[in-house]
Amino acid sequence: MTTTPDAPHLGETSPTQEDGSPESIIDSFVARNRDYATQYRDGGMDARPVQRVAVVACMDARLDVHAALGLELGDCHIIRNAGGVVTDDTIRSLTVSQRALGTRSIALIHHTGCGLLSLTEDFRVDLEREVGIRPSWALESFTDLDQDVRQSMARVRTSPFLLHHEDIRGFVFDVHTGLLREIEP
Repeated sequence: MTTTPDAPHLGETSPTQEDGSPESIIDSFVARNRDYATQYRDGGMDARPVQRVAVVACMDARLDVHAALGLELGDCHIIRNAGGVVTDDTIRSLTVSQRALGTRSIALIHHTGCGLLSLTEDFRVDLEREVGIRPSWALESFTDLDQDVRQSMARVRTSPFLLHHEDIRGFVFDVHTGLLREIEP
């Protein structure tokens, strides 16, 4: 039912360890982090985002939130999940972002070609059959991208836990052009 790609992308080779066995991608992260750390300088940043904004976005690897919005490290909080859906956990993170860390604005970003557009509740049924346990979470799939952005905006606007509802906007990111299209509530 669930699949995991185990072959390298076209033109890539799998790194190997000294004994010839394949290196874990996470091992390569650790190695690259050592390189990163040699250049890293603590800028004395606070955990409070400079731009006082939180962005809720899909976890899709084609969406580079910082680059797409012209943001730098420390500018915003980014909360990501499958579909960029506003779930209870998203509200939890936004509540901490606003109440403890001073954000005032929220941008919601979905995108074209989202995997949740094609998934159905059969995904959860198949998963339960495969593992023997019903998932406790809702899939939150959707068939209308714009309507799902509107629903996400409504969930944020009506949350009693959030302090600031004045600047909440929703967008669809086009994965082919890189442009944002604003969705009216």
